Amino acid sequence: MSAPAIRTELGKIAIKALLALFLIPGLTLLFASYFKNATDDRYAGEIIQSITESQNMADADKQAAKGFFQAVKSSATCFNDDQDIADYRADVCPNYSEMWQFVVVEKIAFWTVIGGVLLLVLMVALGALAFSRRSVQYVSFVFGWRVLTFASASVILLQGMFAVWLSFWLTAFFMNVYVLKLIAIVGIVAAVAMFNAVVAIFRRLPSNNVVQGELVTPEAAPALWSRIREFADKLKTAPPAQIIAGIDANFFVTENSLQVGEHTTRGRSLFVSIPLLRVLDQTEADAVLAHELGHFVGGDTENSAALGPKLVQYDFYSEQMRQGGVTVIAFFLLNLYRVIFEMALQKSSREREFAADKIAAGLTSPQAIARSLVKVAAYSSYRNEVEGKLFDHNERHSGSLGIAQRVALGLSEFSQSNEFVEMMRASNVPHPFDSHPPLPERMRSVNFELQEHEFADVVASKPSTTWADAIESADAIEARLWQAFEQYFSQAHEETLAYRYEPSTDEERDLVLRYFPPVPFALKKNQVFEINYAGLELPDDKGAVSWDNVKDLKYEDATMGADKLTITHPEKGMLGDKTTKVSLSIDSKERDRLKATLGQYWHRHQVMRAQSKTP
Repeated sequence: MSAPAIRTELGKIAIKALLALFLIPGLTLLFASYFKNATDDRYAGEIIQSITESQNMADADKQAAKGFFQAVKSSATCFNDDQDIADYRADVCPNYSEMWQFVVVEKIAFWTVIGGVLLLVLMVALGALAFSRRSVQYVSFVFGWRVLTFASASVILLQGMFAVWLSFWLTAFFMNVYVLKLIAIVGIVAAVAMFNAVVAIFRRLPSNNVVQGELVTPEAAPALWSRIREFADKLKTAPPAQIIAGIDANFFVTENSLQVGEHTTRGRSLFVSIPLLRVLDQTEADAVLAHELGHFVGGDTENSAALGPKLVQYDFYSEQMRQGGVTVIAFFLLNLYRVIFEMALQKSSREREFAADKIAAGLTSPQAIARSLVKVAAYSSYRNEVEGKLFDHNERHSGSLGIAQRVALGLSEFSQSNEFVEMMRASNVPHPFDSHPPLPERMRSVNFELQEHEFADVVASKPSTTWADAIESADAIEARLWQAFEQYFSQAHEETLAYRYEPSTDEERDLVLRYFPPVPFALKKNQVFEINYAGLELPDDKGAVSWDNVKDLKYEDATMGADKLTITHPEKGMLGDKTTKVSLSIDSKERDRLKATLGQYWHRHQVMRAQSKTP
């Protein structure tokens, strides 16, 4: 994403957060002030008219009384304990009267806006603190999270109260009526939003620490373990407690617990990529391994082990707010803080990458670091391209995909192409969310910069010895993991085909039906409403509507009677878009399943149509 695009996206996030935080309180403040002032004028007018028409007051007394009531607004008496105006206050602003409500709501809305401003200042201050000092990132984030958890619940509660109050007074003040149904709906929505916010705070976080790989014991790779322990001794840090070998195109270290097959790790872990170890010679791989151990020295993994779970919990809570309907107003606020903090984390991460590179250069050589960076970037990018083309294939894959072989055989040729040069250039463009600095910057930081025209020769060079050869079970581990990955890949690809196909053949139709079979819903009076990949079978003998004849769908829940489904068609009628309205007398327990199915099948058709228009 380009820098202008990033700034635009950040602007959108900020605007959404500001609207979520200030729109309803701001409108409430304006309306309450307007109502209060209008009521002040009305009360003053009525009192002055009464004084003018009085037959029991002298002209001088009338003028004095008029002057008093013109100077002292009725709203000013509401929280004024002056005994001289006690009777006046009792007449115009008794507790819970309309004037009392206007004054109270105005004050609450005003302080809500002020609180929102202070909250934004706090968010920016905590973000700035995280930018300036890595050592306080954990404390600042957790403190900000706790504040925002309370603040988001308060925002939902207060804005719900404001919405209910406005739903009564807007119609009551301007039209002298109130709509009980409107008030009830707004109140129910506000109550549900508050309930969802509270429930989300205590909802348990799903476990997501599974790593696809296998443990490599010291007995299975004694030379590799020896080299890693040697580096750890030189760096005066503890070596990893376990090495995990996998086929992901990266290396990493962590102190978080991981689920590796049936094993749960404890302490420090080092993940090594067998495919990348086959591309790197031992000196280049040593540079990568030393770099990863450098993160132990810098305290990166310890910091991540503490902060990482908190970030995951925060993201989980934010997602609950996003999916909670009206609670999305809290999500926008949470999302803004997360973006601010993520930028601080990525700045810190880039600094730690430079530090780890320098540590690795000291243990191995700057040249080894530079060559390993180029090879890892090239392999990862080419593998993504190979997998992307296989995933874009418009027919089912059968048998082995041979992804590892495709990448291994094609990487050298790819490195000689113009596409390779463009890919390497694109990887050098920094942006605020990069956790790794661009290649040229990393190479300059270790005082060894390969030129662009040298990249191809580096990638094409064949290693004479690799650390993959030193892992006794590397071939077997790689074979098992690739087989499992390709099965998952083929399954995911097949499911996307069910979204892409129109279908036009029996084989394509069978595949679509496997994932999108007809789904009938039993209605009252023995009626049936069916959703299928081709369209909708309507009840009451209304026939079928194909998805191509659907422009939009609107589902309305009924508190009493039947739900309503409004189907908007592409063609125009005499008074605008042509529509079909369908009554669905469905059990409330089936309502959510019907709406989910409706959305899923409608989405499938939109994806299919978009795919058919793609050249």
